[in-house]
Amino acid sequence: MMNQESVTTRRTLSKKPQYSRFTQQELPAWKPILTHGWVIASFLAIALLFIPIGLFSLFASERVAEIAHRYDQVCLPAMYRHNATSYIQNSRINKTCIMNITVGKTMKAPIFVYYQLDNFYQNHRRYVKSRSDEQLRSRENMYSTKLCAPQAKLKNGSTVVPCGLIAWSLFNDTYSVSMNNKVIDISKKGIAWKSDTKDKFGSNVYPKNFQANEMIGGGKLNESIPLSEQEDLIVWMRTAALPTFRKLYGKINSTIEAHTSITVALENNYNTYSFGGQKKFVLSTTTWIGGKNDFLGIAYLTVGGISLFMALNFVLLYVFKPRPLGDPSYLSWNRNSSKQ
Repeated sequence: MMNQESVTTRRTLSKKPQYSRFTQQELPAWKPILTHGWVIASFLAIALLFIPIGLFSLFASERVAEIAHRYDQVCLPAMYRHNATSYIQNSRINKTCIMNITVGKTMKAPIFVYYQLDNFYQNHRRYVKSRSDEQLRSRENMYSTKLCAPQAKLKNGSTVVPCGLIAWSLFNDTYSVSMNNKVIDISKKGIAWKSDTKDKFGSNVYPKNFQANEMIGGGKLNESIPLSEQEDLIVWMRTAALPTFRKLYGKINSTIEAHTSITVALENNYNTYSFGGQKKFVLSTTTWIGGKNDFLGIAYLTVGGISLFMALNFVLLYVFKPRPLGDPSYLSWNRNSSKQ
């Protein structure tokens, strides 16, 4: 009795799993044999699929008409070339700048107007955290602005709405495009994501005490317009992942023909000189693939080309140096199944 009890106790305390075909990996499984035919056919299928997609993507990217002009240096007066920060921080200096641009290809409506910033790290950890999503959604005071410091409250204790460094550094350069002495309307409706305007920014939240501190950042906001309708702010607050990025400024709903000269009047207000940044004015059309981007097409062509190269290599090896396939009946799983 003692021996039987000790054996039972040992079995109870043992951590060894009970036997099953699952734990012992004896369940039937698909174990394909990669013959030369299957390998060549697989590489050819990938090549025949990826190469046309790559060609179509490159063709679509080439159809995009795009103009990008850097203006931070062009719009800087010669007398301030060695002291650009004092120029941009002096509010009494007129910062209007005129650029004449010739359109190379016909740009069909809608034409998207972007501003591009280089060497601006919106993905910095401290910068990304400097906001209050609860404050942006609701006007109730049940939220914390601790992460918004130093742009959280005024000296008298009044709360800044919207608070934080992201909103404080709002881009404030302005663009006006004209053609044949006629101003082209730049629409700013519908430039932000609908999910942002409906869910992330409240329709009953209005700016308050914004840019009222001693240290002024970027643009200002109209205190009579709710945050859900201030799409410039909404676009800016969707932070970029890379230090070079473009953000949508507006849309032009008229076509600009090729070889047309357009005039861009801009206000060079945003301070990129203090951190060595760059600013560009961008006009671009789109196709089914989106904006101009050759990377996707090149990536598909690269994978398809490598697959085609490997398929041809395997064909040549099979023709000139064939290797007989072993008898699959000697495989372990085939031997086990034959015994059963």
